[in-house]
Amino acid sequence: MASNTLKLIAMLSLTISILLCLYPHSTFSFEMEDFDDEEEYVPDEPVIIPNLRSRSRFLKTSPKKDKIRKGAHCEPDPYHNICNGLSVNNGTGILYCCKTHCRNVLRDWNNCGECGHRCKFGERCCGGVCTDVVYNVNHCGECDKQCSHGVKCEFGYCGYA
Repeated sequence: MASNTLKLIAMLSLTISILLCLYPHSTFSFEMEDFDDEEEYVPDEPVIIPNLRSRSRFLKTSPKKDKIRKGAHCEPDPYHNICNGLSVNNGTGILYCCKTHCRNVLRDWNNCGECGHRCKFGERCCGGVCTDVVYNVNHCGECDKQCSHGVKCEFGYCGYA
C-alpha cells in the first residue's frame, strides 16, 4: 500500500514538473522583476557634474546628452550623484539614486515613486504609483493597456473567459 502511494506521488510530481517546464509563462504570468524595458536613459537636459579634480569654480557640463545606463552606479552624496531627480527620455522617467544605483521611480516596482517603496504582488509601478494590473481595465496586465469598452480585465487579460 505504501509503495503504491509513493509511486503515485512520484508520478504526480513528475507530471507537474513537466507541465511547468512546458508552460512557464502561463503558469507564472507576474514575474517579480524590474519591468523597465529600457536599457539606457537619455537626460532631458545636459548633465552637470562638478569638476572636483581641479581647483576651478567652473562646473563641467556635458556638451551632448550623454546616455545613462540602467542601474548605473551613483553616490548618495549630491556632489557625485549623476541621477538625483534627473528627468530622462522626454519626461517619461525620473532617476533617483537608490542604494547606489540609478532607478527610474516611475517604472521600477522596487522603488515606485520613491526609493524603497515596493509594489505588492500583482501590482506594477505605473507613473510612480503601485497599480493593480490583475483586474484594472485601464492597466490590464501592464501599465496603460486598456481593455475595450465593456470588456473586463481578469487575471491580467482583457476578456479572459
